[in-house]
Amino acid sequence: MGAGGRMTATERPGEDDLRLQSGDVVTENPLLRVPSEKPPFTLSQIKKVIPPHCFQRSALRSFSYILHDLLIVAGLFFLAFAVLPTLPSPFHLLAWPVYWAAQGCVLTGLWVIAHECGHHAFSDYTLLDNVVGLVLHSFLLVPYFSWKYSHRRHHSNTGSLDRDEVFVPKPRSSLAWFSPYLNNPLGRVLTLTVTLTLGWPMYLLLNVSGRHYDRFASHFDPYGPIYNDRERAQIFVSDASVLAVLYLLYRFAASFSLTFLLRVYGVPLLVVNAWLVLITYLQHTHPALPHYDSSEWDWLRGALATVDRDYGFLNRVFHHITDTHVAHHLFSTMPHYHAMEATKAIRPLLGKYYRLDDTPVVKAMWREARECLYVEPDDGKGKSNGVFWYRNEL
Repeated sequence: MGAGGRMTATERPGEDDLRLQSGDVVTENPLLRVPSEKPPFTLSQIKKVIPPHCFQRSALRSFSYILHDLLIVAGLFFLAFAVLPTLPSPFHLLAWPVYWAAQGCVLTGLWVIAHECGHHAFSDYTLLDNVVGLVLHSFLLVPYFSWKYSHRRHHSNTGSLDRDEVFVPKPRSSLAWFSPYLNNPLGRVLTLTVTLTLGWPMYLLLNVSGRHYDRFASHFDPYGPIYNDRERAQIFVSDASVLAVLYLLYRFAASFSLTFLLRVYGVPLLVVNAWLVLITYLQHTHPALPHYDSSEWDWLRGALATVDRDYGFLNRVFHHITDTHVAHHLFSTMPHYHAMEATKAIRPLLGKYYRLDDTPVVKAMWREARECLYVEPDDGKGKSNGVFWYRNEL
């Protein structure tokens, strides 16, 4: 890739760019473009190479992951409640950030399980999935049904510039007037800081970075354009559940203090929100991934326009939503505890259409913030062939 972020047709992956190792296809260069042509396989063919048991859901096994995470959350909360306040200075100054990071990561794992409930991947029972998802997400101040429905549409329209729901890249002509002033190291630090701290609540409240609608859209508005008439009652349920949790947090702050609430809950929640935004951003933002307009988009190519990332030991903490995201977009009702096996099974068939990027997360975040500013077709003249790629020249 050149300094300007362009990649020529000759830089697209060919057979020489891929090799077999231990039965898996390994991409030598993760920046080589994912093919934008229709793949030579179908979804049913992909499904056939996955062991059938990978599609089986177990409520008991799913609950075991919730219990595991909740025990760690409870243990960390006990330390924050009974131990950390008693530590002498300066040890408590070091202990609190460790607690915030650890608690935020484990709560992110619970967030992922709630997300799995929204996909009906938690159990065979829709009602059970919705109850568990509603409880878990509400305690993380997420409107469960509201996000479930918008996220379902994201899965139905991934990679579409016209209909995708989140992290929809803009053409150059739609960039904000101040974008050139942020295209520098200081501007990228500012942009990433705002995105990681305010990005998630701004998306829920104001649909920032979401799909364009002709009128105001919010995940908390039952009558907004995101939802149809059949979904509105459940949006009210989501709103009421979040309000109930906010009341419980108010009572907690009244019994102890607002400062203590922010220490034990508020800051870890900020960590959860930051991880959520970063994980989603890096799953769908990559120089090698195409996007499509309505003339070219189809579901399978859109589902393949995502990337697996390696977060080290956090892959397990996050229940592998990070390094099995391609398989998740192909089969979203598959439980997370089978996704690693499924990913290993599909990689040889997907070949060049599968992308794994094990670039360290911080380095990848910085690279994508620098390289992926807007999208346009290869000819660069505004005449679309239906396939768009990230660019960074301003």
